[in-house]
Amino acid sequence: QVQLVESGGGLVQPGGSLRLSCAASGFSLDVYAAGWFRLAPGKEREVVSCISSSMGSTYHSDSVKGRFTISRDNAKNMVYLQKNSLKPEDTAVYYCAADPQVRLCPGDSGAWGQGTQVTVSS
Repeated sequence: QVQLVESGGGLVQPGGSLRLSCAASGFSLDVYAAGWFRLAPGKEREVVSCISSSMGSTYHSDSVKGRFTISRDNAKNMVYLQKNSLKPEDTAVYYCAADPQVRLCPGDSGAWGQGTQVTVSS
């Protein structure tokens, strides 16, 4: 079974840091583009960061550029999102996704995790 499981979310103060992890099972992650998305209450799903299967290309949205970093370890079937200098507007459920049919950012046809809640508040 294809499965992605996110972890590492929680409550953090503004300016703090978190590292999200995504564990893949049931498939070989090394041929999949991977990415992180987020969904905040009342807002549309937003692309946060993406990374190609070869790790040669990455994408970060303007809102997180310079603060978040996506990485992957294909040997461990893991994807990570290092989140620094967190802001209240980063509060959302964060989802991991993987897709063999795209080069960089997963689409709806890919595999998606269940999400992990991140709350940034003082």
